[in-house]
Amino acid sequence: MPIDHTVFLTRNYEETWRRYEQLGFTLSPPSRHFASVSDQSEPVPSCTANRCAYFGGSFLELIGIVDETAGDPWRVLPILDARGDGLHGCSFGVDDSGEAERRLREAGLSTSGVLKLQRDVELPEGTRTARFRSVHISRDRTPEGILHTAEHLTPEYLHQPRYLGHPNGARAVAGILLVVPDHEVGEYRRRYDVITGGRAPVDIVGVSDLDTILHGETPRKLPYFAAHGVVVADLSRARKLIEQHVPTTTHDRGFFVRAEDAFGAAVLFEEAR
Repeated sequence: MPIDHTVFLTRNYEETWRRYEQLGFTLSPPSRHFASVSDQSEPVPSCTANRCAYFGGSFLELIGIVDETAGDPWRVLPILDARGDGLHGCSFGVDDSGEAERRLREAGLSTSGVLKLQRDVELPEGTRTARFRSVHISRDRTPEGILHTAEHLTPEYLHQPRYLGHPNGARAVAGILLVVPDHEVGEYRRRYDVITGGRAPVDIVGVSDLDTILHGETPRKLPYFAAHGVVVADLSRARKLIEQHVPTTTHDRGFFVRAEDAFGAAVLFEEAR
């Protein structure tokens, strides 16, 4: 399963959204979530809203806690309370949620059933409701955060042409970096192979290797998602734009913005091949 989107959670959402715009991303307008708590229930209001950087087939999701008093059907608040703002999840694209649910349940990785999610989005012709179906990996199997599948029932409402052009030249999600204890690397890689059907689009590294990949980054509580990345059309152009606002650090495939400058997780930029 490919990465459909990465999941960044924050209470500091206004500043985070502004920073990603400074990094050269065109973000969609804020959109409130409505989510179901079980496969037998209908979506209810959530405490969250997002803005997203869409690329046509994948996206970065920046989720803000916009109303602490609203419901928390997908249990994001405990993650923020325990770990703080940052990159706390990843969603894998599927065409058939029913088939994904059966496979993950039989592997002992999910008991959620197929859940519903929806949110209103603005189109040039007016407001429409984007609808999704999702299967969640059991949280006791993913201490690193939220893992789930995403089946888009109305993809045309999200990847609108007016949101696909980014000043930094971003074209797609390049990947996500998961840092784990050194002795658990093999276990995590096997688990992600099962989750994704043998095509794990996640870089999993031991904490002792973090500095060789993201030089100068300080590890957080393990396991954790340290960075997400995007493919850009022109590295030098993207870097010049971004360095008007924050410093960058050279990476073996391009460059990155440090977690402290991106409010919780590093952002990698690599050139399209």
